[in-house]
This record gives sequence, C-alpha cells and structure tokens, in this order.
Amino acid sequence: MIKTMEQITTIAEMRIHIKEAKRQGQRIGIVPTMGFLHEGHISLVKAAREICDLVVMSIFVNPLQFGPNEDFERYPRNIERDTELASEAGVDLLFTPDVSEMYPRPILTTVSVANVTAPLCGASRPGHFDGVATVVTKLFQIVQPDYAFFGQKDAQQVAVITQMVADLSMPIQIVPCPIIREADGLAMSSRNVYLSPEERQQALVLSASLRQANEWLDEGITLGEIKERVVQKINEMPLAKIDYVEVLGFPDLEPIEKEAAGQGIIIALAVYFGKTRLIDNLITQIR
Repeated sequence: MIKTMEQITTIAEMRIHIKEAKRQGQRIGIVPTMGFLHEGHISLVKAAREICDLVVMSIFVNPLQFGPNEDFERYPRNIERDTELASEAGVDLLFTPDVSEMYPRPILTTVSVANVTAPLCGASRPGHFDGVATVVTKLFQIVQPDYAFFGQKDAQQVAVITQMVADLSMPIQIVPCPIIREADGLAMSSRNVYLSPEERQQALVLSASLRQANEWLDEGITLGEIKERVVQKINEMPLAKIDYVEVLGFPDLEPIEKEAAGQGIIIALAVYFGKTRLIDNLITQIR
C-alpha cells in the first residue's frame, strides 16, 4: 500500500503503478480534475477513499474541451498548492501530464456522444463534450479505474460520461457526488476566482433562484412558469447575462412533453458575470 502521495507525469510510469495495483487486487478510483483545487474536488477524493484502495487524481487542463474564444490560457493554475491539497486529502497517485504527454501529435481520434450533449452547455460550447469524452477515455485507458468520481455541479458532464461508459461497455462505475457550496450558497468552482466582489455577490442569485424553484415545485407551479420566474429573478441582477435557463428530464436531458409526478428533472443554469461563465443546477423530481 502506498503511504505517501507520488506525483507522476508520464503515461508509462502511471502504467507501471497501475499494473502493480492490479496485481495486488486493489480497487482503483480516479478523480479527474483540471486543477486549481477546492473543497468540491476534495469531497470527491473523500468519496473515493471510502471505497477504493488506490486513489488517483489527475490534474490536466485539457485544450480539446476549450473553444477558440474560451479561457484555456487564463484558466487558473497553481500546481504547487494543488499538490499540497491533494496530498492532505489522501490522494495516492497524482497524475500531472503536460499537453505534449497527453497529445504528442495532432489527435485524429475523438469520442463523440450524441443526444445528451445537444442541449445546455453542448449547445453553448460546440465540441466541448467531444473534448471531455476524449480526454476522459484516455484517462480511463491509462488508469484503468474501477470507479470514477465526478461532481454533480457539471451534471451534463456526468450524464455524458455515464452514457459513454454504458455504450462502450467500459468496466467502470461512475460515482456522482453532490455539489459543494460556499457558506453563502455559491457553487464551488475554480472559475470563482475570476469574479470581482460585486460579481461574486450578484452570482448568489444562481443558488437563490434554484432554492426558490424548489419551493415553487412544492406549490405545484408548472415547469414552464418556474423557468420564466427563474429567468426573471436572474435578470434582476444588472451584471448577470443569461446563457441558458433550462428545465429538462434527467438523466436523459430530453424536453419534458408531459409533466408527471415523480419524473426526474434538472433545472440547469449558465450565466455570465462579466467574462466569467458560471453553471449551477438542481436535480429533483416533479411533485
């Protein structure tokens, strides 16, 4: 059993460790991240520690999932801090490859998942989920985990990866983990660091509108009316610019043709505050 965390930068070295772990019959869990760690990431490590013998965290800012006008270059990075936090959280192997290690030559093979990638962030960020599915497939091939841990803040990402694993018969169990929030309700995100104090304050409308939406569900208000009310509430914030507010079936992310009690739904938001795009959601049922 590994007692102290090891940082690994190459696929070849990771495979040596994984081969030995498999030989010993260890249960392997992976927590894929893009770094700039916060308590949301740490909660995934804690969940992995409960059921896995070997916990691998990857830190890789994946260029394939960023569009031409998105924030790949300015995405926050602090590998020294991340290494310390990962070690304290109980990570066994920290995988920190650079781009040339993951993509030593132009990549000609990508993984594309249909339907669940079409709405929400898939509509706003064309090609984003192809990049996600491709890098996650690579990580799964490298680490060969039994379990993979993802936060529900990126609920569409969870749905995409779950679909991909099922369709391709990957022997991996996807473990969705709850959204971790700041004390004032803001969903934790590496991008929160971009927010000015005023933007940070106004961004609280996201979690507040989702809490309100949950109450409106209890009151029997229709999903269409709830969507309109959430839009109105967010638009009260002068710095907010809505990318989308959607109410869809969950986990299929299909439009809801007929409302029925007990049906799983997601109320999903993506809103810009300045140049910073934040997402949040509520996964629940029709009452």
